[in-house]
Amino acid sequence: MPVPSARHHLVGGGIASLAAAVFLIRDAGVPGDTITIYEELDRPGGSLDGRTVGEDSYFTRGGRMFEPNFICTRDLLETIPMPGHEERNLWQDIEYFNLAVPGTSKCRLLRDGQKADMSLGLSAQDVFELNRLMLTSEAHLQGHTIGQHFSRGFFDSNFWIMWSTMFSFQPWHSAMEMRRYMRRFIHLLPGMAEIRGILRTRYNQYDSIVAPIVRWLRARGVRIETGRRVTDLRIDPVAGGREAKELMLDGAPPVTVGTEDRVYLTLGSMTDASTQGSNDTAPPVPGAAGGAWALWRRLAARHRDLGNPDVFSRDPAQTTWSSFTATMTSPAFFEYMEGLTGNWAGTGGLVTLAESGWMLSVVMFHQPHFVKQDPGHLVMWGFGLRGDRDGDHVRKPMWECTGDEVLAELIGQLRLTGTPKTALAEARVVTSRMPYITSQFMPRDRGDRPRVRPEGAKNFALMGQFVELPLDTVFTVEYSVRSARVAVHEMTGKAAPPPPVVREDRDPAVLLRAARALYGG
Repeated sequence: MPVPSARHHLVGGGIASLAAAVFLIRDAGVPGDTITIYEELDRPGGSLDGRTVGEDSYFTRGGRMFEPNFICTRDLLETIPMPGHEERNLWQDIEYFNLAVPGTSKCRLLRDGQKADMSLGLSAQDVFELNRLMLTSEAHLQGHTIGQHFSRGFFDSNFWIMWSTMFSFQPWHSAMEMRRYMRRFIHLLPGMAEIRGILRTRYNQYDSIVAPIVRWLRARGVRIETGRRVTDLRIDPVAGGREAKELMLDGAPPVTVGTEDRVYLTLGSMTDASTQGSNDTAPPVPGAAGGAWALWRRLAARHRDLGNPDVFSRDPAQTTWSSFTATMTSPAFFEYMEGLTGNWAGTGGLVTLAESGWMLSVVMFHQPHFVKQDPGHLVMWGFGLRGDRDGDHVRKPMWECTGDEVLAELIGQLRLTGTPKTALAEARVVTSRMPYITSQFMPRDRGDRPRVRPEGAKNFALMGQFVELPLDTVFTVEYSVRSARVAVHEMTGKAAPPPPVVREDRDPAVLLRAARALYGG
């Protein structure tokens, strides 16, 4: 009598689970029909989203940047063919797109509605403090904030404005994570003002990455069950360790987990509890943290080595920002921004209004930004890093504003008149308030992020933005994909471990160029 194949249960439908499913099939030889992904929402993709809203609007909560040193992401995307162009894979399409539409920002900052100086503006004291942070060991940065390591003037510099809006750091965030970012991306410092070295996807990341991966997985028999919330995981002690025994699902019978089965659990969610608004409604105040956080809390309460979710999620006021997606039918605003910045749409990247109380930034996407975008529509995205503060023209916090009020603030910041003002004012807007979007940046101590394979775990592993991966940096697709690669390696013993994180911070030439940029920029 044939022995049934081991089952692989992936909790959470974000990029970590999607990547793990690909690695299980490709590297570990796991049959696709033995893999099930459980996703609480109505479709997979997690934070890599993008969809139409109604008949005349498009929406994405945000976008992720890529760079050539994202080697785990590259490895994943090289496996998946580009829909409609099967002769090339998804990573090749990223390379082709960036060759065809090269990106170099000619206008990173605006002041008084005009192009501003893009020098980094660092003092000798600022550079000293940056170097001191990079040379401080992580053991001495446990629980520290960025603000504890820099003088007040540093936070007024162009460097900090560009750095914080590019990566979403705040002074109260983790100094340890800031140190990792400085080391991980030190090779990008000479081109930071121009956003050189960054790779972009052809469309939003749902259309460019998630949809093709989902198509590939389903063609191989993987079950992706949406609307399925996992509420608990029973883990029992066994000889020599502990095993996952049972998955509890909301409104459904428990799923038994056998000794030979495997469970891959994505911890937390940076877009959990997000709410949406429209032109005439503000995003509702977010409710309590949802399934991913609740599940992690239950597990951490019973197993001390499974991390400390409250460190990251206890104070949404420190981890929230707001974004908006605007859909226009007139090209006038796009044409105005192209003339102002000197960049055609899609070639410049993030433009920050440096004097904005909300710290507003906008991106003029290459069009179309959605696979099924109407040819008569143009789509722009923006966000406010400090949505908790009052605007300068709309005297209320951004996260309390309607879409029309967000547009009014942007119009005021840009000093718009005439047809560009009309084009923007008439845009259809979908806003988003995300209470945990920077939760992974909160100051942490050793043990607050658990290992991918906890001590004694025989048949379960952890993935995502809240596990500990030495040297790598959260808030990147690479971090989630790397965690998936580690989990599959640990759980199957058949897939190779991920390649080491690229250490550009050990290259003397890179260090010299970075020093010149910091001192001379």
